[in-house]
Order: sequence, then C-alpha cells, then structure tokens
Amino acid sequence: MSRRQRKVTIIYYQDDGLELHHKVRTFEQNIEGRVIIPPEFKEGKSIIAVCDGEVEVLNKIGDRILSVDYIAYN
Repeated sequence: MSRRQRKVTIIYYQDDGLELHHKVRTFEQNIEGRVIIPPEFKEGKSIIAVCDGEVEVLNKIGDRILSVDYIAYN
C-alpha cells in the first residue's frame, strides 16, 4: 500500500527569533488528508500555518524592519 503525500508550504518562526520563515516540503498525509509533519522538522520552530501546495510569499511581517546596527551606521 503506497502512502499518500502532499506538497505544502509551512510558515513558521524559529524559536530563537522573530523573523517569519517559510519552506516548501512534501510530507505524508493521513487518511483524513492531514499532513504529518515529522517531529524533527518541528523542532525549534513555532508553526504558524500549513498551506496546500507551493505558495509564493510576496511580503511578510518584518521584511521592512531594519536592524539597529544598520540604522546606527548609516
């Protein structure tokens, strides 16, 4: 019996930062259609959303925030 798989885009924060990240991955899904995200992928992350397919993120919170060091030196 072959396992069903689904390509998803996962939007998340790293536990040690405030920058929003995203990754496209293919994971197995259960018979109800829910994606099974392995614990090793979840480690060190706070997952915000799981989107069906490959999502092109055009803009996200924090993209326009400049670091304090950048502002201080310019």
